[in-house]
Amino acid sequence: MTDTTQLDYLNGFGNEHETEAIDGALPKGCFSPQKVAYGLYAEQFSSTAFTAPRADNRRTWLYRIQPSVKQSDYQPADFPHFQSAIHADTVITPQALRWNPYPETENPLNFIESITTYAINGQTGLSGTAIHRYCATKSMNKQSFSNADAEMVIVPQQGQLNTTTEMGKLEAVPGEILVIPRGVKFSINLSIGMSGDTADKPASGYICENHGSPLTLPERGPVGANGFANDRDFQYPVACYEDVSGQFECITKFNGQFFRSEMSHSPMDVVAWVGNSAPYKYDLSRFNVINTVSYDHPDPSIFTVLTSKSDTPGVANLDFVIFPPRWMVAENTFRPPWFHRNIMSEFMGLIQGQYDAKEQGFLPGGASLHNAFTPHGPEAGVFTKASNAELKPVQYKDTMAFMFESRYPYSVTRSALNSPNRQKDYNDCWQSLARQFSINK
Repeated sequence: MTDTTQLDYLNGFGNEHETEAIDGALPKGCFSPQKVAYGLYAEQFSSTAFTAPRADNRRTWLYRIQPSVKQSDYQPADFPHFQSAIHADTVITPQALRWNPYPETENPLNFIESITTYAINGQTGLSGTAIHRYCATKSMNKQSFSNADAEMVIVPQQGQLNTTTEMGKLEAVPGEILVIPRGVKFSINLSIGMSGDTADKPASGYICENHGSPLTLPERGPVGANGFANDRDFQYPVACYEDVSGQFECITKFNGQFFRSEMSHSPMDVVAWVGNSAPYKYDLSRFNVINTVSYDHPDPSIFTVLTSKSDTPGVANLDFVIFPPRWMVAENTFRPPWFHRNIMSEFMGLIQGQYDAKEQGFLPGGASLHNAFTPHGPEAGVFTKASNAELKPVQYKDTMAFMFESRYPYSVTRSALNSPNRQKDYNDCWQSLARQFSINK
């Protein structure tokens, strides 16, 4: 958990928060009074339809120095490695794929410039997801980004992200996640200004664009009232505005295309806000792990942190699942994940440590993709080791893997498929599995 002594946060997933940087800036009663205090402008931000059911409706009232409409015309912008629409340059394949960590580029790149796409599914802005990596070596400074297509789940693997959003500031380090709603402007800097060090520190990790319904906490069902992620552990920013004039650039992603516009003031000028659509972060170490205390390896759904529901109950547009430190105590059981084929497509990443089903080749900062019904499971060495292990209680320490799981098969970008970081021999990890069948056993 990062030191937040100089940052205040609001707690509670999906709560309607209210916060003001100046006393009295937040209107009482009426959301849009005839005149807002301090000469501020009222602006409603809605990330769901106006008429969405109350339980699903997400909107926030912003009270800002300048309204968002005060900007130049949009001009085309080019970010060729950042893709989120299936097109001729993507390849659909059932082949099991795995990548080594991507190295830092020689050219300094900020967060948005550094995004490179692994795989895409669904339809931009409507359903499905797109999965990317980032490897930033410089700050965005007076550039901001807004994604009109998708909610963004950012999973740091190395380095700290100092994020300024319209609603306030959030810091995220490895072991935490950052979620930015569709349409919210944000800027990411890499310098650790609070400690007095102003040099940019490289940062890398993973991103998932969620084009479907906004992420929610999964139902606990028979687990009962406790377990999994708790509402109170999700942290939202307090109002923290910039009253700065100058030349600011806003990059907007819209229907898979990129546009830039200019502003003569900082877009992070919200003095007060009230609502339930805002950026948030979550410390993965606070996840309350549920696991077997008898036998068999449970389905990975017991490790779901957030879910984006689809129109089919129980079949998610996106599940964000983690494999955190935990005890393994199952008896008479093959403890690693079994060999399996399933309807959901699985993209995995490793934040730190070792994933229990892959002791070789799956590295922190690396990734793997197993599309729907592609067979996969523990490598040969892990199978042999787990089949003969003494089944005493074992604690998995210093590990954190995650999975973006989707109902749709992924199309892989040609740049990811042809990357020198892709392990062309990944399939070899299963080829030494020996025939063991014997009618006499």
